[in-house]
Amino acid sequence: MTIGIGEAALKISEKLRYLPRHWDGKEAILEMKDKNYRHWKQMEWIGFYFQFLCERYLSEVMEIPGPKFGNVTFDGLLSLPWDFKAHAMGERKHKIIVNDSVAIASAISQYGAFGLIIALGEAHYNDKARSFQKWHEELKGGASDYTKERIDRGAWSRIRKISFDVKKIALVKIDDETLERCGTFQVGFRNSNGSPRRPKVLLDVEDVDEYKIIEF
Repeated sequence: MTIGIGEAALKISEKLRYLPRHWDGKEAILEMKDKNYRHWKQMEWIGFYFQFLCERYLSEVMEIPGPKFGNVTFDGLLSLPWDFKAHAMGERKHKIIVNDSVAIASAISQYGAFGLIIALGEAHYNDKARSFQKWHEELKGGASDYTKERIDRGAWSRIRKISFDVKKIALVKIDDETLERCGTFQVGFRNSNGSPRRPKVLLDVEDVDEYKIIEF
């Protein structure tokens, strides 16, 4: 039997209330590595660690992974498709890169809405010696091809997040009305082979309170 969005949100919140609220980068990466989680080598580990935790905590109440539209597979399905996102709050305005705009529009067309489970919190960053980055690269067996190519180009390297404190988890509903108000990202961008990148939906962090179903 299909349940409503409100009931789905309650089921999700009941599970995620037990989620750890402090994530140490080294512990999180080692935990993912120990479980053979495919994304443990990723630089932006907080988003993948949240996905890792959601898959563990929500597997009893949600179909994981969710439905696929084109080349895009949503993270889960419970009444509607859901994606899991972690975002560091800061002093300046920030936007969350959501997902492929065409896939989201297709999901809304079929299910009536699309949902986001967002962990919002405070990130702490690497020291000037970049000891965390060096530790992670050593754990991976050395710098990746992407990192080597960046060094060859002389491009700037982002400072890595070493820990993350979750301040709140918000469940957000996006329907046709809210989708029209969201911005887009990657418009006019191209892949390395020259093909155009599909635009992705942007959600302003300040709009989370307006679109949220539940927060805890």
